[in-house]
Order: sequence, then C-alpha cells, then structure tokens
Amino acid sequence: MSRFSDRIKADLTLLLVTVFWGTAFAVLRIALEHHVVHYLNGLRLLLGAVLLFPLALWQKERIEKAHLPIILLTGLILFAAVGLQMIGLETTTAGNAGFITSLYVVIVPFILWLGWSEKPSFLLLVAIVLAVIGGFLLSTGGSLRLMIGDLWVGASSLFWALHLVIIGRFARRLPPLSFASGQFFIAGMLSLLAGLFLEHPSQADFLAILPSVIYTGIFSIALGFTLQVMAQKHTPAGDAALILSLEAVFAAFFGWWFVGEVLLPVQLAGCGLILVAVILAQAKEFHSRMSTPSSS
Repeated sequence: MSRFSDRIKADLTLLLVTVFWGTAFAVLRIALEHHVVHYLNGLRLLLGAVLLFPLALWQKERIEKAHLPIILLTGLILFAAVGLQMIGLETTTAGNAGFITSLYVVIVPFILWLGWSEKPSFLLLVAIVLAVIGGFLLSTGGSLRLMIGDLWVGASSLFWALHLVIIGRFARRLPPLSFASGQFFIAGMLSLLAGLFLEHPSQADFLAILPSVIYTGIFSIALGFTLQVMAQKHTPAGDAALILSLEAVFAAFFGWWFVGEVLLPVQLAGCGLILVAVILAQAKEFHSRMSTPSSS
C-alpha cells in the first residue's frame, strides 16, 4: 500500500509544480519585453542554485563522482530547454508557445519506447491524444498561425522531454537537493555566458527583470524543479508529462484571474480535455494497483 500512497503523493506534488510554473508564465512574459533572455534565465537559475545549496549541506547530501555526468547532462539540457523556449516566446504568441511546448507529452513516451523499449499502454496513448487536442484548443483557441518563433519553441519541447525522461530514469539514485542545485548552477552559468556574448542590457533592463528573477528563481526553479525531481522518484516519466501539461491550464486560469484575460468556450473545452487526460493516466495506475494482488 505504501508504494501506491507514495505514487499519489508524488502526483499531487507534480500538480503543485504545475501551479508554480503556471503562475510564472505571465511574470516571464512581462520580463521578455526587455530582450535579455539569457541573463534572465541565468540569474533565476543561479538564484535557485544558491537557495538550495545550503539546504543540501544541512541535509548532509553528498554528490558522488558517479553523479557528476548526470548533473552535467541535465544542466546542459535545461540550459537548452529554457533558452530555446524563451527565445521563441519573443517571436511567437503565448498561445502558440503553450501548445507547442505541451507536445513533450507525445515526445516523452516516444523516447521511452525507442530508448528503453517501454511501450505505452493503450489508455496512456488515449490520454496523450486528449492532452494534445486540449492543449491546442486551450493555447490557440482552435486556430494556429505558425510563426518563426514556433521553431525555437518546438526545439525546446524536445529538450523538455529529454529532461523529463532523464530525471525519471535517474531520480531515485540522486540526492534531490544537491542534484537540483548542481543542474541549476550549470544551466545558469551557461545562460550568463550566452548573455555576455549575445545581449547588451542596460542597468534599467536589469532592474526591470529583477522581480521576475526573484519570483521565478524561488518558485519555478528552487521549488518547482526540485519538487519535480523528488516526485519523479515515484511517478513514471510518461505520466509525469501528462500531469505537468496542466501547467497550461493553470497559466490560463491565473491569466484570467490576475490579468483579466478572456477564456473562450473552446479554451475551456481544452482545459476539460487536459483534465480528462490526467484523470485517465491516474485511472491506469489505479487499475494496475487493483489488478495486482496485495503483498501485505
């Protein structure tokens, strides 16, 4: 029973992560007006690393030499994912970006199938299709006009999928706080290095993005990604991708609540489809649990 209970707790933790990420979306869109993508990413990632490092020491977590390649790899992938996504957001609509990013729910099971021969169940495939249709309706209102930035966001969705898969494969072997802090530090330093060569912000730009750096550094990075690592010790990557697709639902909800953005009926239908997809994924787990004889 404890394994099932751990799974429920992990899924609820991922749900909390989507709330953090959904609220951060509007904050980041405002900061993007200053065209300092890499500095913004670098500062918020490094803030996350700095916040977590003392906690890792307090928990007496140790990074072994065998952990370093995974930390380096996830740091590189995270740098690519956040960088490409933010570059794309500068030259596409928020709706397009939200939908195209959500396509990682398709890419994750495909990677698992090719790389580890983990064939997705029929119920999971149905849930994925519903999530993609729901993401399309919610993010675009049923009308997608392609833009140049969509290519960048599409590339970022591939890296988000890789990030999810790698964390899912190795999370149980890694100390969560040290691992998260390490990948944030690598991704943050690479982002700052890119900003040093590609961007020329003024002091006013830095002051303008500071609230976004603080908010997303604490909630999206330090809390969000760390909780993701902890949760994926118990939630398979394919199911985790579906739960995390709720980020688009929370982004739309908080946009309506705080900014007054209008949600059309077709977008509400998209929210409903994503919710149904997530429930189907949980039904698959519940059915599996009920079909397995209890060992207690």
